[in-house]
Amino acid sequence: MKSSYLDYSMSVIVGRALPDVRDGLKPVHRRILYAMNEMGLHYNKPHRKSARVVGEVLGKYHPHGDAAVYDALVRMAQPFSMRYCLIDGQGNFGSIDGDSPAAMRYTEARLSKISQELLKDIDKDTVEWRDNFDGTLKEPVFLPALLPNLLVNGSTGIAVGMSTNMAPHNLNEVVDAIIATIDNPDITTKELMRYIKGPDFPTGGIIYGRNDIYRAYETGRGLIKVRAKTHFEGNDIVVTELPYMVNKAEVIKHIAELVRKDVIKGIADLRDESDRKGIRIFIKLKKDAVPEIVQNQLFKHTQLETTFGILNIALVDGEPKLLTLKELINEYIKHRRIIIRKRSEYDLKKAKERKHILDGFIVALENIDEVVSLIRKSKDAKEAREKLMQRFNFSEEQAKEILSMRLHTLTSMEREALENERKEKIKEIERLEKILASTEEINRIIKEELIYLKETYGDERRTEIREAKVEMDIEDLIQEEDVVIILTNGGYIKRLSLDEYRSQRRGGKGLMAMKMKDEDTIYKIIKASTHDTILFFSSDGKVYSKKAYEIPYGSRQSKGRAIINFLPSGNIVELIPVSNFEGNVIFATEKGIVKKSRLRLFSKIRANGIKAINIGKDDRLVAAKISKGGGKIILASYDGYACMFDEKEIRPMGRAARGVIGMRRMVASMEIAYGNIDILTITENGYGKRTPISEYRVTKRGAKGVKTIKVNERNGKVVGVMAVDEKDEIMLSTKKGMMIRIKAIDIRRQGRNTMGVRLIRLNEGDKVVSFAKI
Repeated sequence: MKSSYLDYSMSVIVGRALPDVRDGLKPVHRRILYAMNEMGLHYNKPHRKSARVVGEVLGKYHPHGDAAVYDALVRMAQPFSMRYCLIDGQGNFGSIDGDSPAAMRYTEARLSKISQELLKDIDKDTVEWRDNFDGTLKEPVFLPALLPNLLVNGSTGIAVGMSTNMAPHNLNEVVDAIIATIDNPDITTKELMRYIKGPDFPTGGIIYGRNDIYRAYETGRGLIKVRAKTHFEGNDIVVTELPYMVNKAEVIKHIAELVRKDVIKGIADLRDESDRKGIRIFIKLKKDAVPEIVQNQLFKHTQLETTFGILNIALVDGEPKLLTLKELINEYIKHRRIIIRKRSEYDLKKAKERKHILDGFIVALENIDEVVSLIRKSKDAKEAREKLMQRFNFSEEQAKEILSMRLHTLTSMEREALENERKEKIKEIERLEKILASTEEINRIIKEELIYLKETYGDERRTEIREAKVEMDIEDLIQEEDVVIILTNGGYIKRLSLDEYRSQRRGGKGLMAMKMKDEDTIYKIIKASTHDTILFFSSDGKVYSKKAYEIPYGSRQSKGRAIINFLPSGNIVELIPVSNFEGNVIFATEKGIVKKSRLRLFSKIRANGIKAINIGKDDRLVAAKISKGGGKIILASYDGYACMFDEKEIRPMGRAARGVIGMRRMVASMEIAYGNIDILTITENGYGKRTPISEYRVTKRGAKGVKTIKVNERNGKVVGVMAVDEKDEIMLSTKKGMMIRIKAIDIRRQGRNTMGVRLIRLNEGDKVVSFAKI
């Protein structure tokens, strides 16, 4: 079993999956090109049906499936697959969208012009031959390959226990590098990279990182990062080139899917505007989207950025070998030296044979009368040949050619032509002997032929190479600034600049904060930095997270975006901005339960959220605050009472814990106070007051609390409490969308058991529902 498996492995490696280092072809490709050459399907001849070619290859050289042969033929004709196409196809040969080619009976093919440089001199005993599968024909083991095909077109294949993935390159650069290697056999990889900048893919794109290219060239294996070529048109993104072997239709489909799943945000429309002139994918962005951020998301989540794994494994003398760039070039030079030597030997042999015949012709013409008489007196051709060989010392070949001479050869003009041809053959023999005697002369011919290749087929580089970009965090592209984030009871949210709301005097009417649907109200308003992480806590005790800059930007009057569009839950009761995950989170529920958890437990939150607190039956979360430690927790009830106790009375608990009793009343809000500060109490009818914290006695956790403000018809219920000092500014928002920004120092300081002063003048039926310290 071991020996059978090894036989099978080597059969696949040598006979199917890996290219030969000399011509860069696998057997199926070599057989297709050779069969087409034998059929006379050259670049300057008419196209022929692909089915005819496939039949020829199958019947004579490649006893496998017709689909395998046709697929190989098709790929050699695709300009998006091959850097330099070896077959000139006519008809539907597939597309970069992954469309299948038409059936072989519909398409036509012939060899491309550059293919003749692979097959050139094949008839001059330059290559080895072997029997075909049934022993009736001979096929080449490799092609003469003037074109450095393995370097310019690359190759890919999966064998048994190994694979190959060789990148295509630019012909001009490869030619320059080979010539430089011939001139300096000790050239280093870094010096070679002055000529070969890096892979040159047929579809263009951008390679990031010269160091990665160097490592791949130096060792024969490596990873290089390839990106699509994009540019901005106004606020929109346009893709004009794709990474190698990327399916355009699949990329567009994947982008659309990611937009639908909200993985990529900010894309309003997606269109494929590609035509015969080239690729053009138009990505229209929303007004508030930052093009650089969306572009980074596209590179991160789609095949607009791919990694090309270079693995230079090819067959060297029938054995698979990992090759560096310099070794690939040296193998080509070695191959071409052998081909030129064999070609020269063949040409020398033919030239000497022709000169030998010409020598015989000239002697015969000098003695034409005697030759004619001798032939006339002979009874048959055999006797005439023998007499000529005896009389003039001709060889058998010379005698045969003289006997087959035509009468027009006897003219003086023909005789002169024979003399001139003989002189040319003598010169040719001298030239060929000089080539065979000198390696420098062979090197000169290699360089001449390479320069001819460059001048005939060379083109501009398609793939751009740039230095590797430092991995840039999206936040680096976002200007850090303070923003206001507003959430409504109806589940709409938006982000807007803090400058939208100027400070006003206490008692003013405020500004319109946002347009809302009927019966919707502003629920929460917080101040945050665009770089903050916003933790969203739902009433059922789950937590979700988003970056502040990910929250849609809106104008002061806009209604915002439905939060359910980018969070799994729309029932959010608390928003907390977090710049770093140090400290604790204190939770409070409506039934007076409190709980403390480490903030770091919420640093990594799944897209569908995690459990933050275990909420009891008929209870709900009303507040969550970040604690620095050592503060006083203040719980305020709807009916005007406040309970204050030390934070240390609550021990840290896990995410799944329920917590402990904090206040024996229905809790409206919670605050954490530090030091000698004032407590601002706000009521729903727009009244409030500052009271020194010293007036609140510290009780044990679980008390009923002390009076914080009079709750009556004028004031209405308590909305909440807040710790403030005289430098703070307060933002209040109302049910009908009004918002006011006032200075804390403008709010009168009063005792606990007082009614407070007007903070905002409300329209009839309006209520204060939210507040924030900014």
